[in-house]
Amino acid sequence: MTIVRIQPNPRLSAAVTFGELVFLSGQVPGDATDAGGQTAQVLEKIDALLAEAGSDKDHLLSATIYLKNIDQDFAAMNAVWSAWLSPGQAPSRTTLQAELARAQVLVEISVIAARR
Repeated sequence: MTIVRIQPNPRLSAAVTFGELVFLSGQVPGDATDAGGQTAQVLEKIDALLAEAGSDKDHLLSATIYLKNIDQDFAAMNAVWSAWLSPGQAPSRTTLQAELARAQVLVEISVIAARR
């Protein structure tokens, strides 16, 4: 099977496909300043990368969500996440609190999906 790297740079690839699987690196937001806005921006990036890799959110297998402050931001993130998912298509998911790479980042999400 062939490994395809999507949007690679010297440190990482935004996505990698292998067979029928799509692995996305952790996606971070643009300029939004609250957890709900950041989650929406991250999910837009995920939609675009999944499309480029031949998949979509309805083919998600697993998601890992990192929050800078889980007590403060879980509800806002979860509301945007839940609205984004198609009914009956929720993947397995882990949500945890983590020190993220930049101080302004409140939400980072990585996913694994199957190709369409």
